[in-house]
Amino acid sequence: MALRYEGWQVTTAASGAAAVKAARETRPDAIVLDIMLPDFDGLEVMRRVRAETPDVPVIFLTAKDAVDDRIAGLTAGGDDYVTKPFSLEELVARLRSLLRRSGATTARNDTQLVVGDLVLDEDSHEVTRGGTPIQLTATEFELLRYLMRNPKRVLSKAQILDRVWNYDFGGQANVVELYISYLRKKIDSGRPPMIHTLRGAGYVLKPAVG
Repeated sequence: MALRYEGWQVTTAASGAAAVKAARETRPDAIVLDIMLPDFDGLEVMRRVRAETPDVPVIFLTAKDAVDDRIAGLTAGGDDYVTKPFSLEELVARLRSLLRRSGATTARNDTQLVVGDLVLDEDSHEVTRGGTPIQLTATEFELLRYLMRNPKRVLSKAQILDRVWNYDFGGQANVVELYISYLRKKIDSGRPPMIHTLRGAGYVLKPAVG
């Protein structure tokens, strides 16, 4: 779910055999691979996948953090290694880096989000609308980034709380309303609106009309 929030298309597999089959059918841009699987381990999955698609980037996930396991995983053809527990932000950052190095994404496309005349640079944290710079707080930036990664998609308060604040506020969803109002004052004030409320459903960001 977290990777889909980033705008990536995700295919999952619950076993080694299913993973090999999925990789063969989808030809993924990158693979996140658990070493501990119910049939054969992730290293064997890696060997079988590499036999057909030797250049696909792979990140291993594992609860085992011994040095020999790390070396074995990387020697088998993996590009990176993340030990559980890990943060989703760390995994996403490493995936972005791998995709950029492999050429699956370009640096410009990877760091800039563009919706209409609104531009957000994820690396420099600069935001402009119609070329005019907009100053945002850290939380406002994260909220806008989430909206811009899901343009024209209605996002519920619960989804926004989970993604931007990372935990449930115990029903205090008014924090979302508050920060949406802050964003509107900075993004939409004096301009055709981009942030819209769908009563009972949530919020949506889309290119301005007119």
